[in-house]
Amino acid sequence: MPELTELLKTPHEYFTDRNMKIGGTLKSEPADFRVEEIPIYTPSGEGEHLYLWIEKEDISAEFLLQHLAKTLQIHRNDVGVAGMKDRRAITRQWVSVPGSAEANLSKVDSDQIRVLDSNRHTNKLKTGHLRGNRFTLIVREVSPEAKADAESIRQVILSRGLPNYFGTQRFGIDGETLQTGQKLLSGELDPQKIPYQRRKFLTRLALSAVQSALFNRLLSERTKLGLSHKVQLGDVLQVVASGGPFVSDDPRTDQRRFEAREIVTTGPLFGPKMKEPAGDVYGWEFAILDQFELSPEVFGKFKKLTPGARRPCLLWLDELNVEEVDDGLQFQFELPTGAYATIVMEEFLKSAAAAAADSR
Repeated sequence: MPELTELLKTPHEYFTDRNMKIGGTLKSEPADFRVEEIPIYTPSGEGEHLYLWIEKEDISAEFLLQHLAKTLQIHRNDVGVAGMKDRRAITRQWVSVPGSAEANLSKVDSDQIRVLDSNRHTNKLKTGHLRGNRFTLIVREVSPEAKADAESIRQVILSRGLPNYFGTQRFGIDGETLQTGQKLLSGELDPQKIPYQRRKFLTRLALSAVQSALFNRLLSERTKLGLSHKVQLGDVLQVVASGGPFVSDDPRTDQRRFEAREIVTTGPLFGPKMKEPAGDVYGWEFAILDQFELSPEVFGKFKKLTPGARRPCLLWLDELNVEEVDDGLQFQFELPTGAYATIVMEEFLKSAAAAAADSR
C-alpha cells in the first residue's frame, strides 16, 4: 500500500504569487503567536459543569488535558474542550470539567497554565462548540520589502480568499499521526494496542489526519487546475449562512451565488455519512482513494470517528490587519473553527515548514 505521507511532500498551491514573500520567522517565541477562542456561548452561571477560562503558554493541548485530569483528580475524558490549541503559543480557551472538581481548582495553576476565570454551566463543552479563534501573530526578521509585499498579499487574500488547507501540524511530527491513521484503517494497528490513556484521543486524531491529508491533496489539485473559484456540475456546495450542503445541478446560477459569497465549494472528508458529489466530480474525488488502495467502505470501520463531512475549499476573511512592529510585522485576524492560522501565514511566508514549525 502506498504511504499516505507521500501526500505531505507536495507543496500546496497558493492563491498569491509564490515568489512574493516577506521572509522572516514565525513563532520565534511563544508570545509571538497568541490565540484567543471565540465561543458560541459563555457559561450561564448554573449547572453541574464547571467552565474554566484558561491561559496556557508553550504546552500542547494533550499536556493540558493530562495536567487538568491530574490536578483536579478527574478522568481525562471528563475534560471538555471546544478545540485544540497550538503548543508554541500563548492561548486562551474555555475548558469544562465536572463541578465536583471545583474543590481542587487552586491546584491547577502552574508556571505555564493559569485559570483566569471560572463559572458554572449546564452541559459539557464539546468539540466544535466555538465560533472561531482570534489571532495576533508576529513574524520576526522580515525582508526589507516585507511591508509592501505583505500589503500586496493582503489585498489578494481579502479579495479572493485563500485555500482552506489543514495545517501540517495536523499530521504530527514527520507525519507520524498520519501514518498511525493509515495503519488503523488498513488493520495493521489494532486500536486496543494504543495505551488506554491516549487511545480515544490518538485514534480520533490519527483517523482525522487521513481525512485531512486526502482533502488537502484534492484542494491543491483543484487550485492547480484553475477551479478554485469555479463551480462545476456535480460539486457539493455549502450555504455559508447555514452550512447546509447541496449538489450543484445549475452551475451558472450557483456561480453567481458563489461570487456573491452566499455559497462555497467543498471538498471531501471521506466517511459513510459524507454527502457525495455527482458526475465527473464524483469520479475525480474518489479516484484519490484508489491511489492509496483505500475504499470508501474502509472508513465505516470507525464510523463513529469518521462519519464523513464536507469542508469548505475557501476561507474568506472579513479583516486582515498588518502593521510594523519592532523587528518584524504583526498580523491580526479571525478564523472560523477548523481553520488554521498557519495556512494564512503560508501565503505570506511561502514556507509550510516555517509556518507550522513546532506548533504542537
